[in-house]
Amino acid sequence: MKKYMAVFTGTAASRAKSGWDSMDDATRKAREAAGIAAWHKWHADHAGILTDGGGPLGKTKRTGADGVSDIANNLAGYVILHAESHDAAARLFENHPHFTIFPGDGVEIMECLPIPGQ
Repeated sequence: MKKYMAVFTGTAASRAKSGWDSMDDATRKAREAAGIAAWHKWHADHAGILTDGGGPLGKTKRTGADGVSDIANNLAGYVILHAESHDAAARLFENHPHFTIFPGDGVEIMECLPIPGQ
C-alpha cells in the first residue's frame, strides 16, 4: 500500500456559502457536535489505515531566503494514511464531514513519494 497525505482546505467563500457564521449559536453548536461525532466515526472507521491521525492546523509562518513571515493559506487540517491507489485514497473522503457538516471546502490527497536516492 502507498502512503498519502490528505489536507483539509477551507476558504472564506466556502464558509460564507455554508452559512456557518449566520447560524444562531444553538444551531452552530449542535452542528459542531454532530460534525465532531461524524469526524471521530470517520477516524474510527479508518483507524487501520491511518498512519498519522493528523488534526487541525494553526496559523502559518513561512521561512524563505527573505526570512520568516506570517502568511495565510487554505489549509485547515491533515491526516496521513495508506491506500491501494490514489483513487482509492481520494474515495475515502467522499461525503466527509469536513465539507458536509463543517464549512470546509474540500480535501486534497497526494501521494507521499520517497526521497530520491534513499
